[in-house]
Amino acid sequence: MSEIADKFAKLQSSRQRLRNSSAKERADKLNAIWAGVVERKDDIFVAGNKERGTHDLDIAAELVMIKGEIDFAVKNIAKWMKPEKIKNSLNTMGKRCEIRRQSKGVVLNLSAYNAPTAECLVPAIPAIAAGNAVAIKPSEHAPHSAQIVQEIINKALPSDEAEVFQGGVEVSQELLNLPFNHIYYTGGMAVGKIVMKAAADHFSSITLEMGGKSPVIVDETASLENAATKLAWGRVMNAGQVCIAPEYVIIHESKKDEFLSLIEEKINALYNSDGAGLDKSQYVPRIINERHASRIKALVDDATKKGATVVCGGGSDIADRYIEPTVLTDMSEDMEIMNEEVFGPVLSVLTYSSREEVLDIISRRPSPLALYVYSTNDEAVDYFLTNTSSGSAVVNSNCIQSGTNPRLPFGGVGSSGMGRIGGFEGFKSMSNERSVVHQPLDRFRDILIMLPPYSERYNNLIMKGLK
Repeated sequence: MSEIADKFAKLQSSRQRLRNSSAKERADKLNAIWAGVVERKDDIFVAGNKERGTHDLDIAAELVMIKGEIDFAVKNIAKWMKPEKIKNSLNTMGKRCEIRRQSKGVVLNLSAYNAPTAECLVPAIPAIAAGNAVAIKPSEHAPHSAQIVQEIINKALPSDEAEVFQGGVEVSQELLNLPFNHIYYTGGMAVGKIVMKAAADHFSSITLEMGGKSPVIVDETASLENAATKLAWGRVMNAGQVCIAPEYVIIHESKKDEFLSLIEEKINALYNSDGAGLDKSQYVPRIINERHASRIKALVDDATKKGATVVCGGGSDIADRYIEPTVLTDMSEDMEIMNEEVFGPVLSVLTYSSREEVLDIISRRPSPLALYVYSTNDEAVDYFLTNTSSGSAVVNSNCIQSGTNPRLPFGGVGSSGMGRIGGFEGFKSMSNERSVVHQPLDRFRDILIMLPPYSERYNNLIMKGLK
């Protein structure tokens, strides 16, 4: 048996003990993880700067997401663990119905590189809260963060309750060959299909969060100043390496020119206020590696070759992993950038004249993880929300729906994912929801009338229910 399989077996051995653990024991584990994060926060900042060129405050904001989820779980674990009483139906009158949420066993978290500490720990929070053992596979593209996460977990929890598996694709493949009880995956659709197939081999339940091309609708009533400012931030933040980042804008044709002028202005106001150049800005991060930087540059080059106009940006330095914040317009469907998730600071702008055109543009692509609507017309907002599908949506802002409110379930739909995380929804997804019916044995409530040979009374009762 390999070392990975040995560690997995050790995690399996703790399933019954963890299932019977108290709310306090689970809360103490989560608090220990947070204490470890606080203790290592300066190291996490350094790692983020090495891997993504990220400002300390941006990484701190990612850590605040972890704290919010831990605080909410610690406050509510005891309540979530209690059997939930369920109202009776006609057929269960006289009985007591409830739902008991039990741990699934061992949960695997295959995490991403774009917010590596949060991606490793946020899915682990509901797993631990629900009484599971946890295996974390950090992204090999963020090795400094992965090492810190491993050290935090090793200090906070025993090895039969949580384990961090570092390495590349071969480690992920070996983990997916093991019979985990639940798998949480963050990443692209191609690997998501592999994860889903592996889960099927062991009948593992899964949560998939896979991003996609999140559209932005800007109608003729929108505050363009507001839209341009927030979209400049939402697209350049973390160098566009955000699963819910706005990918392309569909703006009413009457507002296109004004918007393009404004968004170029806002990118410079936010990220080049000192005039030293976007490439010198401490607020413009880097792409995770040269391969992905080259991929993004190729998408821009393909678009311009096929007729796209560069409104601003377009530059790059692959050796520095730098992609200049870029806005493109005059887009066409044959451009690769219109069909592939960019995961970089490049925003494409299209126009529309009728609402039906907007729906048609969005429907040509798989259901996105997020959708954004900028409008001051409530009827228009309702139209677009009613006639589109996405994992989440935001009106008159973007990128504010994930990790900000543990009472809001977060996840995708269709090819952008399945399942939900956040607060109680995460706890439920990491639990087996067991329906329990208690039948009293007194003769007034333990009615055996339904057993053969059937009486006339039972016949009349059932047949009446068909009317």
